[in-house]
Amino acid sequence: MLQLMLACCKVYISESRNRVALESIERAAKLFREAAIINKFEDETYNRVGYTLVSKLAPKPSTDSCPLRSAVLAMVKASFEAIDLELHRGSHPRLGVVDHICFHPLAHTPLDQIAGIAKSLAADIGSTLQVPTFLYGAAHEEGRTLDSIRRELGYFKPNLSGNQWAGGPRSVCLPLKPDKGPVQAVQGKGVVVIGATRWVDNYNIPVFSTDIAAVRRIAKRVSGRGGGLPTVQAMALVHGEDVIEVACNLLEPSRVGGDQVQLEVERLAQEEDLTLGKGYFTDLPQEKIIDSYLKLDYKS
Repeated sequence: MLQLMLACCKVYISESRNRVALESIERAAKLFREAAIINKFEDETYNRVGYTLVSKLAPKPSTDSCPLRSAVLAMVKASFEAIDLELHRGSHPRLGVVDHICFHPLAHTPLDQIAGIAKSLAADIGSTLQVPTFLYGAAHEEGRTLDSIRRELGYFKPNLSGNQWAGGPRSVCLPLKPDKGPVQAVQGKGVVVIGATRWVDNYNIPVFSTDIAAVRRIAKRVSGRGGGLPTVQAMALVHGEDVIEVACNLLEPSRVGGDQVQLEVERLAQEEDLTLGKGYFTDLPQEKIIDSYLKLDYKS
């Protein structure tokens, strides 16, 4: 009996206010019927959109003929045609028009097969589209992490007053050599970071405050890097006039999930005398994504 093999890709694009641009990006993906957009998460304050796509995989597929890879590449091309990073404003950091692409194995798919798709896509974006492309996770030969790339490229430091971000990397000369593509970035496009990992959940908790320093302390203390919860990454992001979010990546959600993060942030917020709201996930659970895809009327 053949085991079900699915691949998932999350594509984060630095735009959510330009409806025409988003429609063109989505039309590009829909040309590849075997790959479906299962979820879309828009945030106008951050000026960012996240798409979750899924497709079936053959037991021994060619990375070049993978429908998921083809759909994502089409979305990347459409994004570069429709969005100018130099005109971009928002309160979420970014490194490029297509800021982040991450592949995840679903069902019985091995991680190394997903890594092969990620590397193939990176090669195309780097050579064909001439955009500097960085690899991480299983797609990188040394297993480099996403946050290490972002740290070297200045992702965590606002480049505009008031904890806001404008455009992309300030210099076309990058401090880190890309894995694929040119060594210099075009300011209207920026760079692309592509990875392959096990499932990651994104969980954001709103804190009703304008005290960015206090919320940064909470974010640092809740993260594994700051001595808090293992496998949790967190940063403080301004989200409107009176809200700052503790935005978290849960690298092993079966080990440390959203409920545990919520409780810990509540405890730390009490120490800072701050009030917070209930956190939210920016995507569907892994099981729901699989179910949603299987309910679609696709022929294998």
